[in-house]
Amino acid sequence: MVEEGTHLPKPFLLLSDSNSNGWAAVKDAGSRFEKTIQEAGWTFFFMAGEIKTTVFGFNRQKALRAALQRLVADVKSQHCNSIEITRVIRRSFLRVPYVSVSAHPRHLQKGMLFSG
Repeated sequence: MVEEGTHLPKPFLLLSDSNSNGWAAVKDAGSRFEKTIQEAGWTFFFMAGEIKTTVFGFNRQKALRAALQRLVADVKSQHCNSIEITRVIRRSFLRVPYVSVSAHPRHLQKGMLFSG
């Protein structure tokens, strides 16, 4: 996911929905994403240290949305404009469902020096 308003190399489009809270998925993000970024002279920084959060709730969609909002707040506090979701786990504890989401902060920018 990338913060809306972040400049991207031309081949990429952001896919957003009404509940995005200013963050959107990158269309066609995948193995060729970083290669295309590098070829355009951009850098997609990977921040060490996984971040994760767990949210309990019977409405799993709302719980997932709340978990993503927490992670986005953490990423913004690190002055990053992207987040790579690495794992989503849906389980229950004592019959109360929860969602646990893991991610890495990322930062996309033109050039090699981090300017978050």
